[in-house]
Amino acid sequence: MLTPCYAPLVVATLEIVTHACAFFPSSLQIINGLMMKVDVPSNPEDPIKLSYNDYADGGKVGTPKTIEVDMVIGADGANSRVAKDIDAGEYDYAIAFQERIRIPDDKMKYYEDLAEMYVGDDVSPDFYGWVFPKYDHVAVGTGTVVNKTAIKQYQQATRDRSAAKTEGGKIIRVEAHPIPEHPRPRRYQGRIALVGDAAGYVTKCSGEGIYFAAKSGRMCAEAIVEGSKNGTVMAGPSAIRNYLDKWDRKYWTTYKVLDILQKVFYRSNPAREAFVELCEDEYVQKMTFDSYLYKTVVPGNPVDDFKLLVRTVSSLVRANALRQGEGPSVTFDSKGHAGRVAA
Repeated sequence: MLTPCYAPLVVATLEIVTHACAFFPSSLQIINGLMMKVDVPSNPEDPIKLSYNDYADGGKVGTPKTIEVDMVIGADGANSRVAKDIDAGEYDYAIAFQERIRIPDDKMKYYEDLAEMYVGDDVSPDFYGWVFPKYDHVAVGTGTVVNKTAIKQYQQATRDRSAAKTEGGKIIRVEAHPIPEHPRPRRYQGRIALVGDAAGYVTKCSGEGIYFAAKSGRMCAEAIVEGSKNGTVMAGPSAIRNYLDKWDRKYWTTYKVLDILQKVFYRSNPAREAFVELCEDEYVQKMTFDSYLYKTVVPGNPVDDFKLLVRTVSSLVRANALRQGEGPSVTFDSKGHAGRVAA
């Protein structure tokens, strides 16, 4: 997408472009193409050259073209080509797998006001399974980092867990996607910035990424607008650093807390049981809801926070005690065959 002078070119997925057009139909020039390469200039004042295949004629084979721009925002997802070309570094990632299932109306009614999450080694060794209601169907899925080759087995276990409530349903779509586990080591180079999944902005524990993708894109755009004085001068790397500084100040704590929660509570079945036990507490529910609503760690009541700490420690102690006598857990070999090994 190319906008007038002193504005960035945004390398984005079709879905992002479609939503952008709905809000800015007259101020964007849309290029229907596949970005192939970003040539980072050796001179920081020179334009950035992008090579891409143009599909403007609707054909299956694109026409190779190039374009020179002032700035680039990489919003091209977890497998970002922009990130590769600026040597942004790799990150651990989870594989998320889900099936969209159209279920009978009487069963769909059950999901009108709720979503379901399942925890356990059968559905995922380090994440959770889910049933999320959509407009006229449900999405049933799971994810994992540590055993990606067994994702279909974990998906089947999630289907088995929810079988009574989705019986008679028809699978209308199957989806799989990589989910970044942490931000990339480098999120910009010169006048090239990364946002959303391309930057690795997905929280652990919850797997939330849509909000942070939209928010990071907005914060990056606002920083560029401010740095370019509303498009009257060239915005340099300082504008991008400003965006990243604001992002880190606002969300670093959120990412860190959720990272700790996942490491503490998703490591074993007893630890997950402790997590479920804590979630029955009304104060935990309130803090969780507020934090999820505002996408940041909200301050709590010091007295209640101390009580929560005591309950957390007690739950973990019980979890560790249970783990000592925990029976065999489900694992899968490289061919997807189920087996059982001692915990």
